[in-house]
Amino acid sequence: MIDFIKGRRSCRKFGNIAIPEDKLKSILKAGLLAPSGRSKRPWEFVVTEDYKKLELLSNCRTQGGGFFLKDAAAAIVIAADSEKTDVWTEDCSIAASYIQLEAHSLGIGSCWVQVRNRVHDDSKTAESYIKEVMEIPENYSIECIIGLGYPDEVKDSYTDKDIDWAKVHMEKF
Repeated sequence: MIDFIKGRRSCRKFGNIAIPEDKLKSILKAGLLAPSGRSKRPWEFVVTEDYKKLELLSNCRTQGGGFFLKDAAAAIVIAADSEKTDVWTEDCSIAASYIQLEAHSLGIGSCWVQVRNRVHDDSKTAESYIKEVMEIPENYSIECIIGLGYPDEVKDSYTDKDIDWAKVHMEKF
């Protein structure tokens, strides 16, 4: 499992190849099966493969972020009913991680676009912009977007040299 995790890297360059329906469904299934606090599963996944929507989503943040979505084969907006649980951000983050791991297992690249607490422009948050584009109800909150596609770049796996063991503290900080 560790070697598999070492090989999963963020992909921001995608080839022009559609993701087969069975693979996309498998990726979504992984997210739906993710653990959540008190098994509330507050998430909703809003999926698009539409070029125009991907282009719009690529403009969700003014600084950095989702520029690569315009070239992705698909994107999954991960939203939640924040009234269901106070740990919706953690729950959505776990689901997003499962989505990325399953994509990697299928040879599909992925990259996380942070949405919560990010701005679209001087008058609008990234979240409110995405809600308009994807017709997400106002009472939902958005954690992130996961861009998906077949990689058009090769990145080396992490190695043991990349592991910072100084971040591990035993018994006390």
